[in-house]
Amino acid sequence: MVFVINIQEGLIIIGGAEDKKGDKKILQEVCAHIEKESQLLVIATVATENPEEVGIEYNNIFHNMGIRNISVLDVENREDALKEENVELIEKASLIFFTGGDQLRITSILGGTPLYSCMRRKHTEGCVFVGTSAGASVMSDTMIVKGMDDESPRKCTLKMAPGLGLINGVIIDQHFAQRGRVGRLLVGVAENPEVLGIGIDEDTSIIVNKENSLRVLGSGAVYIIDGSNISDTNVSEQYQDNILSIFDVKMHVLKTGDKYDLKNRRPFV
Repeated sequence: MVFVINIQEGLIIIGGAEDKKGDKKILQEVCAHIEKESQLLVIATVATENPEEVGIEYNNIFHNMGIRNISVLDVENREDALKEENVELIEKASLIFFTGGDQLRITSILGGTPLYSCMRRKHTEGCVFVGTSAGASVMSDTMIVKGMDDESPRKCTLKMAPGLGLINGVIIDQHFAQRGRVGRLLVGVAENPEVLGIGIDEDTSIIVNKENSLRVLGSGAVYIIDGSNISDTNVSEQYQDNILSIFDVKMHVLKTGDKYDLKNRRPFV
């Protein structure tokens, strides 16, 4: 069976806590997707409640890595998302970097605004979008908002909401092994077996291209859960605290350099 996932050119999705002081391999990859001397990198701090602090941190990092044109998108509420100057800033961007925080802040502030419409159009035109931590989860059309960490999966314990929709047909979870999130991603796949579950460790990323494939980069692993051949599951809204039962689910574990064909659901190197 062939699955079609809608992806445009240029997505870098990071599981959070990327190396900012050592070799910075993931951030070096981010910088490789922009012309350092001429193109504009925009840092979107929408997810965090400390936008000034986070904006300064990433501005300093990217400046020290040779990026000459950097701006911080100052959007803390929906009124800010309506401002023409913010739309104009996104119009000029060649790469947009979403920081961590709370992914629901991103969608609730941007959703339905001219700023969000501009972002969607810019992505189809080739602007590169990068997200770390909460900024990673929000990249898909459906995102995990809340679920139990470090526990066995239970039948109906996951809260999900619409994401930005820059990649469809997947659910992305971050800080994956570090916070014990395999159970909650299994619940997400059991509830939506047509989508792929992608769990990304800290200091680990996936680089997604227009050919519907991804490449892993970083010090941790990426876990891909495929529920398309699930033969039986007890998932339902009844008896929500019961342990989830799920048969014939497939998992792949990828390390740095490994690749995955999202269209045909096959790993390769």
